[in-house]
This record gives sequence, C-alpha cells and structure tokens, in this order.
Amino acid sequence: MRPPKPRITKPRLVWRWTGKAWTPFHRITWTDGVKRRAREIKLDWQGNAERLDELYWAAQSGQHDQQKHPACYSWGECILAWRKDPTVQRRLAAKTKADYWRVMDEICEKNAGKDMRKTSRAAVRAAVGKLSDTPRKAARYAQTVSILWNYARRELDWPLGENPAAGLAKYKPAKPYDPWPAWMVKALDTAPERVQTAARLILGTGQRPSAAITMRRDQFQGEWMTVRDEKGDQELEVYCPPFLSAYVDALPARGIHVLPKNLTEPQGYHAIERAFRAWRQSLGERASPYSLHGLRKLAIIELAEAGASDAEIQAVTGQSAQMVAYYRTKASKKRLSRSAQERRGRT
Repeated sequence: MRPPKPRITKPRLVWRWTGKAWTPFHRITWTDGVKRRAREIKLDWQGNAERLDELYWAAQSGQHDQQKHPACYSWGECILAWRKDPTVQRRLAAKTKADYWRVMDEICEKNAGKDMRKTSRAAVRAAVGKLSDTPRKAARYAQTVSILWNYARRELDWPLGENPAAGLAKYKPAKPYDPWPAWMVKALDTAPERVQTAARLILGTGQRPSAAITMRRDQFQGEWMTVRDEKGDQELEVYCPPFLSAYVDALPARGIHVLPKNLTEPQGYHAIERAFRAWRQSLGERASPYSLHGLRKLAIIELAEAGASDAEIQAVTGQSAQMVAYYRTKASKKRLSRSAQERRGRT
C-alpha cells in the first residue's frame, strides 16, 4: 500500500510515485511552436524537507548540478589546448614554461569552467591589482592572460573580442635595483645558510638569482664555471673567482645541486626569496630597498671598480651594454668621490 503523498507544494514541484517512494521533480514546460515540451530534474531529497527546499531553489535559479554545463570557450579548455600544443611548448625555455604553468594553475582554480568571452578588462585589472605588492607576479599574471587570449583567437579561432589584458603587463621597476651596500654584504654571516649560499652564488657569478640558485655542482670545474644566460638561452664558460670556488668546495654535498632540495632537485627561487625577506626584515628599515637582484648589480660595480672593461663585464654577467654602462657610472662616481675627498684632505 502506498504511503500518502507528501504535502509539500511549490510552483513547478511535482511528486511522482517511482515504485518504492514518492519522488519530487522540478518540472518546467514550454511551447516550441505548436509542440508542448517539458524538462524535469529529479530532486534527491532523501526524505529531508530542508534538503528538498535547497535543491528546489537551486533548480529554480538554474544552479542545480544537472543544469550546469561546461562553458564553451572556457579558460580551462584554452589552457589545456595551449599546454598540449607541441609547437608552443618547444619554443619555450624550461623556466619560462614553468612560470606560465604556475600562473595557469592559479587561473584554473577559480576560472577553469568560465567562458573567456565574458571576461572584462575591469576583472583582469582587479586580479592584477591584487598582486600589486609583488609587481613581477602581477606582470606575469597579466602576461599569461594575454598569451592565452591571443592563442585562443589566433590558433583556436575562438570568437573573442579585444584582449582584456593588453598593456597591463608592462612591468618596470620604479628604479633600477639598488646594489647592496658593504654593511649588508658583511651582515650575510648572520643570514640562514641557504640565503648566504644564494647571495654568494649571485655575487660571484653575476647571474640572475633564479639561474644562480639552481646551479649544479658540476658547473664548477676548478678555476672555471658554467653559467646560464637565461635570456639568450645559452650556457657560457666563465672564470670562477677564488672566493666562490672555495666557498662552494667547503659546502657539504647533499645532492647534485649547490642548493639542494633533495638528491636530484634544487631549491626553488621563491623559497630562497622568502627566507631572504625574513632575514632582511631582521636588519631593520635601512635594508628594505635591497633585493637579491641587487647583488647582480653589485657584481657589475665590483668588476668596474677592479678595472674591467664593459666587454669583460658583459662576458661575466651577460648584462646588456646599457645596463653595464648605468652601473659603471656608480662605480665611477665612487672612485671620483674618494679621490676628491682625499685631495681635500691634503690641502
């Protein structure tokens, strides 16, 4: 014998006996020309009136799971296509590819199923604005959005409008990175070991921090070392200053890298940079303007002060002629100030 039908009534809510129990359905009807049509969604209420109410209103507002469809032209679909494109992947350096993938993972966390066509410039600007404290991350985010948008338009032929990230990735530091002062270099002895090691690698090799931090032990061979020119995507054999070769030789070997995460992987730039920021904070406010990149600039200045030519400095650091010239002026001004002050003292 059937139990009585539940007395819960709502517009578009119908009850149907399914052989074992009364089952609620959300039912909508419409007329397609002259034909009457209907669509039903079974509401798995499990005999709970509160659950039924929640499911019913989800269906009424179009938010029930059965009403959700993956968006065409979605961010997730575009990212998957970009990652599977062998032509795109072949022309990217490993580090560049890893940087893009990391940002794409962040985009997918909240937007994988969202329609790219509905993305506004204001939304992209707001997302970039949230990263304003880390300008490079902000620039990388905007750049990644722009790359995906252009890829979807040109390679996938998706009907997208103007690129909402255009012009938002123009990152330039407010001023060139400040080279470290002598007192801060001396204070390195108080830094955590991995910060000390990273700093000495950057200063001794003149490389970008990310390249220095991931150096392998086999890149040091006697008085020579192999350094990485990331922008030129090439490796160069460079003379290794004695202070650096002695420092590396004295480090315990815990893996194939100078700064090992485990036996086969290096520590990441972001982990080292976080440790550096914590140490920098312990030095007080006067240390706040300086970053790991400043050590590379200090390397240029030290080379210039030692009498190295622009070509010699470029051979070590891989810096552009314009950048070498800029930091050479700092070295020149220091020398001039010394000679001027010494001359004043003799009068």
